[in-house]
Amino acid sequence: MAKRNKAKPSRAKASKKSAKKATPTKPAKRAAAKSARATRKTSASKSKGFQLAALAPTLTVNDLTQSLAWYCDVLGFAVGQRWEREGALVGAELKAGKVTVYLSQEDGKMGERTKGQGFRLYWYTDQNIDQIANGIKSRGGTLATEPKDEWGVRSFNLEDPTGYKITVSSTK
Repeated sequence: MAKRNKAKPSRAKASKKSAKKATPTKPAKRAAAKSARATRKTSASKSKGFQLAALAPTLTVNDLTQSLAWYCDVLGFAVGQRWEREGALVGAELKAGKVTVYLSQEDGKMGERTKGQGFRLYWYTDQNIDQIANGIKSRGGTLATEPKDEWGVRSFNLEDPTGYKITVSSTK
């Protein structure tokens, strides 16, 4: 004898017939909205991308001794570490506040390269831009542009001895 499958009415249909349309109360709506905001905040802070704390570029320079003098004596960086190979200086770590810049001596293994083209460093400071610019000039440095107000900040531009372009801006 074959069994017959009796179709049972779905719960959704049964509950629709017997239940009135429910509308959430104002406190329930507020709680739902608060929960949605919290979810958005949490998902924004838990981005799937990188969460970086610092950036330290390495600049390959044509003359490491000249570049070290410019970054330290003219701009005011301090030398952290120095790296030598067979008695010759091949690189250095420079620090200014929380920023680190690495310099490495061009070794010619990749042939002649144009450096600094299509690349710019942006440095931000809470210090007075005009005082920084005047200090650089007083120590023999040359500005690519004088300090100016633009895009909501005060800034000036530099070019290092190898040709890397740098913009120094206020954070205010």
